[in-house]
Amino acid sequence: MTQRLTGKIAVISGGASGMGVSHTRRMIQEGARVISFDLNEGAGPQLVDEFGKDNLIFLRGDVRNAEDWARVVSAGQAHFGTPNVLVNNAGISPLQTLEKVSEEDYRRVIDINQVGTFLGMQALIPSLRQGGGSIINIASTAALVAFADLFPYVASKWAVRGMTKAAALELARDGIRVNAVCPGDTDTPMIRAIAHTPSGALPPAADLPFKRWAQPEEISAAVAFLASDESSYMSGSELVIDGAFTAQ
Repeated sequence: MTQRLTGKIAVISGGASGMGVSHTRRMIQEGARVISFDLNEGAGPQLVDEFGKDNLIFLRGDVRNAEDWARVVSAGQAHFGTPNVLVNNAGISPLQTLEKVSEEDYRRVIDINQVGTFLGMQALIPSLRQGGGSIINIASTAALVAFADLFPYVASKWAVRGMTKAAALELARDGIRVNAVCPGDTDTPMIRAIAHTPSGALPPAADLPFKRWAQPEEISAAVAFLASDESSYMSGSELVIDGAFTAQ
């Protein structure tokens, strides 16, 4: 594996579970040092044991809380130096319809998926501005097409896609790149929880063009590319990794 991320210091939200674990692994394997940030402990301590504190620190915190973001940035600065990559990965995807979702549940999805992404970008701007950097927002194919029974999730991910483009225009003058990754159905606990219901919100793997779900590592490869200098003229874009699902 290449070492194209040597010298990169990345903050990854939702880094202790699901795709966040995969993103953390890939970034470290390619030479980055990582500040992992998650509300739940999950795999965070195990990853620190595996890679060592010279490569990874794990902090518990809530992406909905600006003070927690500030604490993460400060801790990362003290431990590794100024962060130059942000991966806004934290998110939830409950099955909820427009007709039946409560205001409380709707706001929870929006607060984690959309507001959390906003707060992350805002918190990292001063650090990224010091030498240019990369923001990678994890969106979804739900930012491109609609899914039944996922009303709040679809709303939040379309917003993430729009915020990515607006931020890319605003921050270009500072040399900060902002892109989105739009995964299709990926084999994570969150997706399995949805797919194992009778709602039909997500297609079974047999109905997908490639006849399988993506593996988290396939999404992490795109994240590593966007974090690297290989994508130095790429901003305001989305990388769609869905095995041709949205081409149908």
